Amino acid sequence: MDQVSKTVLTGIGGTTAMTAGSALMSRMMKENYKEPEHLRTMIARLAPFHSRQAKVIAGWGAHYAMGFVFAAVFVELWQKGTIKHNLRNGLMLGLASGLLGLLIWKATFKLHPLPPQLHYFDFYMQRIPAHVVFSVFATLTYRWIRSEELARNAEPAEVPGDCY
Repeated sequence: MDQVSKTVLTGIGGTTAMTAGSALMSRMMKENYKEPEHLRTMIARLAPFHSRQAKVIAGWGAHYAMGFVFAAVFVELWQKGTIKHNLRNGLMLGLASGLLGLLIWKATFKLHPLPPQLHYFDFYMQRIPAHVVFSVFATLTYRWIRSEELARNAEPAEVPGDCY
């Protein structure tokens, strides 16, 4: 499988798990930590003339696009052998990317002319566990992809015309 496909699958695995985790935390804490909703709100305030459906799609698209960016960095590190694709490193990547994610969100809210009203400190602090979830599931997805590749390469080649 090529690196772009690995990145897309890894991004989907990590982002989907992160989104579910943020929705669960939102429900538990009675706060809105749902990244696509905040992105939709900010997009809607910059482009109010678009349909609601277009804004929802844009919010989700922006969320998954960032997941693909993070996944691309992770896959590059794993492919080059810079770090191993194990859970310990996944946790470390999650902490590092959580801090980076916190800074990205903070800058996004600061630069946006009409950011959503929320408890910013709580939202920023939730970025770290959200990114740990992303990184762990991205790692698990990549490990699954690699194990499938290794299994496929280990299978004996079928010889045409052989009958057993």
